Amino acid sequence: MSKIRGQAPWLALSALQTVLIGVGSVTITLAYRWVKVRRLGGVLDLLGVPALVAALWAAREVFVGMWPYSGFPWVRVGMTQVSGPFPEVASWVGSTGVTFLVVGVCAASVQALRPGRRTLRAGLPALVGVLLMAVTPQYATQTVGTFTVGWVQGNGPAGYFDDRNKGDMLRAQASASKAILGQRMDLLAWPEGSVDIDPASSEPTRRLLGEISAAYGAPLLINAATTRGEQTFNSTMLWETNGSEQTYDKINPVPFGEYVPDRWLFERLAPDLVGLIQREYSPGRSAPVMDVGDTRIGLAICFDVIYDDVIFDAAQRGAQVYIFQTNNADFRGTDENVQQLAIARMRAIETGRAVVNVSTVGTSQVIDPDGSIVETIGVDTAAGRVSEVPLRAGITPASWLSPIVETAMVVASAGVLLWVRLHIHVGARKRKRS
Repeated sequence: MSKIRGQAPWLALSALQTVLIGVGSVTITLAYRWVKVRRLGGVLDLLGVPALVAALWAAREVFVGMWPYSGFPWVRVGMTQVSGPFPEVASWVGSTGVTFLVVGVCAASVQALRPGRRTLRAGLPALVGVLLMAVTPQYATQTVGTFTVGWVQGNGPAGYFDDRNKGDMLRAQASASKAILGQRMDLLAWPEGSVDIDPASSEPTRRLLGEISAAYGAPLLINAATTRGEQTFNSTMLWETNGSEQTYDKINPVPFGEYVPDRWLFERLAPDLVGLIQREYSPGRSAPVMDVGDTRIGLAICFDVIYDDVIFDAAQRGAQVYIFQTNNADFRGTDENVQQLAIARMRAIETGRAVVNVSTVGTSQVIDPDGSIVETIGVDTAAGRVSEVPLRAGITPASWLSPIVETAMVVASAGVLLWVRLHIHVGARKRKRS
């Protein structure tokens, strides 16, 4: 039964994404059809058409990344290139820019292979595009020191369908942390859901967290569901011996995972599945950064990692290293954790900063600013590590240019497509008069 419940949301999401991709691809079909009517030649044919197709593709990704219910930016061509030959380009133009360039090269290749165009001149745009991406180096941020992080994957019962009692996750994390007790560290980082008791409502929990921070000689970065008034938040807290004074609340709660939009409707469609989600998390409003001594860390909680604004906001606020906390327990047996790792690696490249990605059940890893993986704790393993990571300063072009690129893709593609259609309409009216 749990397997069926797990597959139903996956099938629903896949179906929705298929529809959105199909609808978005209609604009690309229209572009090819209308451009054919205009019978473009020369530069417009070999460069303009691929650029329009690439912009339309990127614009569709931007739209799907915002709608419905805060969108699903996971499925971006740019993110897939982290293991490709051109990931460094992302530090200049961001993932959306990489999408535009990769799709543009593909569209230029298709354009060059169409009947009547199979010449060396026709293939130059694609070749030049590949060469430009191949020789583009990663934008260089400045090393300003190092930071030692203890990071622990407790492998506790963190999934919706796991058998567990209150406090089991906290005990699993505390137990796994003993492997690195006595080692020097600037911060001890635990994953999303690492504390399954709201510290605000439990004095024993607060006392235990303070004792752990004191025993390890470092602040403890934890995550728990917290309640304030009538609202519930997915909260990361920096806990020290005397408690927590810094909190970051997840900005993008997961629809159908952490809250149910339009619950009245979906309860009628799938009451058993929707009934599993009892808490309704509210979106946070705090900045995704915290200060650990003189070091500023950037934060993202699980699903947050796919949203550009969260990542780049932290960079612009002076984050020198990132700590990503996640819970992959409900995706055991799938490639979701590996996909999330690829996204985390791309974020390291885009921002020029090291990333410590710590999960409840795996995969956890330390990633260098160039996107390479330094250390890994595999799936379904309880373990702890202590890693020294570089601190970086300086804002990559991607960190401030990405919103501009996304806006340009949407506006330019819509504008050009409308212009082409208008010219076709005007031309048809002229021919009719003649």
